[in-house]
Amino acid sequence: MQDPLPPTADDMDRCVDDLRTALAAHGIALPSLRLDLPAFAGTYAPPAVLVALGNCNTATARRLIAVLHGSARTASPPPLDLDLLAVPKAVPELRRTVRDYLGVPCADVQLCVTELVANVIRHVGEGTPIRVRVACTDDGGRVRVEVTDPDARALPVLVHADGDEECGRGLALLDAVALRWGVEQRADGKTVWCELDSPEE
Repeated sequence: MQDPLPPTADDMDRCVDDLRTALAAHGIALPSLRLDLPAFAGTYAPPAVLVALGNCNTATARRLIAVLHGSARTASPPPLDLDLLAVPKAVPELRRTVRDYLGVPCADVQLCVTELVANVIRHVGEGTPIRVRVACTDDGGRVRVEVTDPDARALPVLVHADGDEECGRGLALLDAVALRWGVEQRADGKTVWCELDSPEE
């Protein structure tokens, strides 16, 4: 089955990444096959852009990804762990990475990640090193988001901002969409976390 339009290089990269993620959820690591899909796929000249695994086109690869994701519902994928600096320009890519990891639209999860990182930027400082973790529960029913930073003192406080106030809405939004949230303090920092229902396809 041919794609309606020839896929772009960006489409191909995203498709390969999605396929890697879907296979990883089943315990299949492509590096163990000694095959680098982007490099291999790049040897094909347009418009015959192929995914190297099985030499299928991107439409077939996307169907394979959907099947793999569907059969992996009972087994959660490994957590997504990202170490980065809390800067505004990192947020759009972080949102895309979270969407790719979950494999379905996930506006509420992306919102929570965005607000937790923005909270670090605002109250700890721009450029603070952070760790972002997104994990699915074993039964696939919930998604847990964690943002860890090195400042144990700057604790988030839920405030109800008035209509004219520009600040203070982040945690209120998180509180509205999350099932629950909290803070884990340690001597070397803190983790702010929240849990949400898993997004539906």
